[in-house]
Amino acid sequence: MKARVADESAFVLHRYDWSETSLVLEVFTRYHGRIALVAKGVKRPTSQFRPVLLPLQPLQLSWSGDAEVRTLKAAQWVGGHVMPTGEALIAGSYLNELLMRLLAREDPYPRLFDWFATAVHTLAEQPDARSVVLRAFELLLLRETGLLPDLRREGATLAPLSEVGRYVLQPESGLRLAHDEDHHALDAARWRGLQQALDGPAPFVPVLRACAEIAPTLRIPLRNLLLYHGNVRVFGTRQLLLDVQALRRRRGHAADAPSTDPTDS
Repeated sequence: MKARVADESAFVLHRYDWSETSLVLEVFTRYHGRIALVAKGVKRPTSQFRPVLLPLQPLQLSWSGDAEVRTLKAAQWVGGHVMPTGEALIAGSYLNELLMRLLAREDPYPRLFDWFATAVHTLAEQPDARSVVLRAFELLLLRETGLLPDLRREGATLAPLSEVGRYVLQPESGLRLAHDEDHHALDAARWRGLQQALDGPAPFVPVLRACAEIAPTLRIPLRNLLLYHGNVRVFGTRQLLLDVQALRRRRGHAADAPSTDPTDS
């Protein structure tokens, strides 16, 4: 008998062609993790799924099957917020890519699902806060997947951080004492504050607050850590934006291009 799942909370992360009329969806679900679903006939203008299966929108999905790619049976928009737009939309797409890169199939992360939903909602409602939201979610993603080193200890020696030291986060080895040329170092109290926020029972808001003043400094170290564990040289979302900016410059429309990377700001 084919397994059936009904009314599971989910977000669409990615979609690609399956046939002339169908799509395969990569979705992030609350209790089943990242799974693949085939949406049959969704490309037809009359498909009831067509206006629903959008990225960065909270959905309830039902499916059946026990193969690697299940069959979508029902989809409903939950509501609660509009889709992020502009640079916030690009930032949300970057979060989708992080989940695609770092989460294995069928590995559930219910807490991470809830934090992702909160991050997407915040991007839609407060797009100017995207820098802090992205840094907070990056930290939570790395912590929940076991990829974030202990921010209270030096990576090489596991010794507690010195009260007077400044430290920089390295992808391969965790925290190390900063050199004069390191531009992304933070003092020990900042790193310990981040760890304390991450360790709390409801960490999303505490981590947001801990990132509020240091988000620009965290950007490069966290990106390098994510690239290292994602096994890529550059994230596709960022590369797409760079390609668009380069194309507009060549066409003489530089003023129309975003002045900054929405995943950097």
